[in-house]
Amino acid sequence: MSGDASLKLTVLFGERARADGGFLADALVGIFARHRLRTSLVLRGIEGFGAKHQLRTDRLLTLSEDLPMLALAVDRRAAIEAALADVRALPTFSGLVTLERALLLAGDELGRPHGDAEAILAGRTAKLTVYVGRQERAGGGPAHVAVVDLLHRRGIAGATVLLGVDGTAGGERRRARFFARNAAVPVMVVAVGDGDRLAGTLGELAALLPAPLATLERVQVCKRDGALIERARALPGSDPSGLPLWQKLTVYGSERASHGGVPLHRALVGELRRAGAPGATAVRGVWGFHGDHAPHGDRLLQLRRHVPVVTTVVDRPQAIQRWFDVIDQVTAATGLVTSEMVPVLEDPARAPAPG
Repeated sequence: MSGDASLKLTVLFGERARADGGFLADALVGIFARHRLRTSLVLRGIEGFGAKHQLRTDRLLTLSEDLPMLALAVDRRAAIEAALADVRALPTFSGLVTLERALLLAGDELGRPHGDAEAILAGRTAKLTVYVGRQERAGGGPAHVAVVDLLHRRGIAGATVLLGVDGTAGGERRRARFFARNAAVPVMVVAVGDGDRLAGTLGELAALLPAPLATLERVQVCKRDGALIERARALPGSDPSGLPLWQKLTVYGSERASHGGVPLHRALVGELRRAGAPGATAVRGVWGFHGDHAPHGDRLLQLRRHVPVVTTVVDRPQAIQRWFDVIDQVTAATGLVTSEMVPVLEDPARAPAPG
């Protein structure tokens, strides 16, 4: 990518983490709003653990008091670097901070990919993330449903809709509240698939959405519906600038998917915790698909939840093959598994992750 490519800032922390006299989640979005970042959102996990290996889950009241949280923000390099300085200056701040290069495409840019976009998409797999509002409309229905349906029709490997509880859109804060429609709460549609297929959808997405906004990133697809495509590639310990280089493994599945009679995400978190992984986080989606399965999500009069769940683990490259072996065994029959490079700015050995 070019030197002025956009950046994606991600912070992983615990729900009860505090900074600057309040909750860290609130402080982070306050910083994103002050810097008027193009888009950002906070996601609340449903299960996970961190450096202390204490399980947190929304299934049990006694273990739901400090659920894993994830805050991410995307904008041009200068804006993200300015916000990052304020994040790192927060009193009593602790969390895992990563800073990834992501190509931001807005408006007409989405329909006319060239240069850096073509380099990401050509002849390889890629990750496309589309940002919309919760009640934004497109194609006669919710925008996130229309985006997922288009991606499914075009044969993309998978797409998951994640709903934020807080964030910014166009530099303005959008927070979920009780007794409100929360029409503008940020939603992100994360899609993974063949670069050429994704390239073919960009013009259609640009025509479908009233205010297109998306990012493109490189990603390696390792498994699809239980079939091994290739193991997570080995990475060096640092990037050319000297930043510690970590690796992220992500499993896209469904809440109905299972392993050994246990929901897939619970099995993944449990096995990774028993194996000694430094942390794992599962986040529930609201709509999506993976593989050849039809798009799905919660519906009225449904007895069992049928929503996507995304589970991630982040660690140093020298350890990631061990966690890949665990994931490979748990996803023997289902799941879309990817690997990504994530430069780390704050090491959880010094600033512990949640749990």
